[in-house]
Amino acid sequence: MTEKEFWLFLKDAVSKGRAEQYIAVRDTGDPQIAEVGRYIGSHAILPKDYQDLSKREIVNMGRLLFNENTSISTKEALLILLAQQPSREALTILRSYYWQPDQELRVFAQMALDECEMWNQTGGMPLI
Repeated sequence: MTEKEFWLFLKDAVSKGRAEQYIAVRDTGDPQIAEVGRYIGSHAILPKDYQDLSKREIVNMGRLLFNENTSISTKEALLILLAQQPSREALTILRSYYWQPDQELRVFAQMALDECEMWNQTGGMPLI
């Protein structure tokens, strides 16, 4: 999957509807809190069927996430989508990325991993 293919995929998915979002972010002078707010606000890109990604799509998105030529804005979108996936593949990708994130995406990497772990819990126990 290339960046262009990813954005076409996302555009097609969003054309079928967006996920309902209820987001409130306050202005702050704290850069870390502002980054958390930016992460939360980025959920606006989620298509209605955001948890219906195939294993193949998840793996391809993971490859794109680790590609050093992928833009930061694309990586942000990839992190948001992967964070929503109740799959071992997404969780493994995000755990790996957490240990070697792009500098600009350290907060995104942590929050995406936390969110994906939440989606992957069953009875309080992680699936893996």
